[in-house]
Amino acid sequence: MAVRRPLLQTAAMVVSSPHSGTNYPNDFVTGSALDPLTLRRSEDSFVDDLVSAAPDFGSPLLKALFPRVYIDVNREPYELDPQMFREPLPDFVNAASARVAAGYGTIARMVATGAEIYRAPLTFAEAEDRVRRLYRPYHAALDGLVDETLARFRRCLLLDCHSMPSVGSSAEKDAGRIRADIILGDCHGTSCERALTAEVAAFFTREGFRVVLNDPFAGGFITRNHGRPRQGRHALQIEINRALYMNEMRLERSADFHAIKAVITRLLGWIGPVATQLPGATG
Repeated sequence: MAVRRPLLQTAAMVVSSPHSGTNYPNDFVTGSALDPLTLRRSEDSFVDDLVSAAPDFGSPLLKALFPRVYIDVNREPYELDPQMFREPLPDFVNAASARVAAGYGTIARMVATGAEIYRAPLTFAEAEDRVRRLYRPYHAALDGLVDETLARFRRCLLLDCHSMPSVGSSAEKDAGRIRADIILGDCHGTSCERALTAEVAAFFTREGFRVVLNDPFAGGFITRNHGRPRQGRHALQIEINRALYMNEMRLERSADFHAIKAVITRLLGWIGPVATQLPGATG
């Protein structure tokens, strides 16, 4: 992971890009049944670049360097599919979540296209190693940035940034449907001040985008875990349609990339001061 801090934090906001990592371990690639390009289908490609201006506007930026398909930090630490492992899993493992059933647990069974990742079963020790080396440090860094922001401003907005395929996959509830340009997830109004979600939606609408709230993505583990508005902790997930800025087949930036990045940069410049005026802790 990498943290980019502003010279002085002036906004009550932290920006995270947990799914844009591209450092694929060699043993993982060689042990996979898939070619490198197919492994990348689950990446939120270039999202870290789209939000890279955050420190310029006084907000720290945390981004994963490891890929989501290797370990997904937007899950509980142990959402694991027993079918993927050689031995029985410990009782504390959450093997019954909807994400595990869909193939996208903390260690995914498949990529976004539905292709199976692994040639052979894993050991639980391998899962524990990834959690220890990558998952725990990412969340420790994120917790630290949020706590520092709360200590300075008595409020914090965590902007959790993602991208999504332009059409729902067969494993998702919107299978085959063309998606909106932007989907905002605030866990149906529980993770973020509703007025802020509405203001962000209005911002994107003014920019000419079609915006949907909470469908099909209401917010993942990071949003649910950090979004406690009564404590001054606001979390909002942003999903950006990949067709807006990249070639989804070749996983390359498109001619529209810089225009979309300019929009996201305007968002970051606008939302930082707004976040600093969010409600703080109550009670």
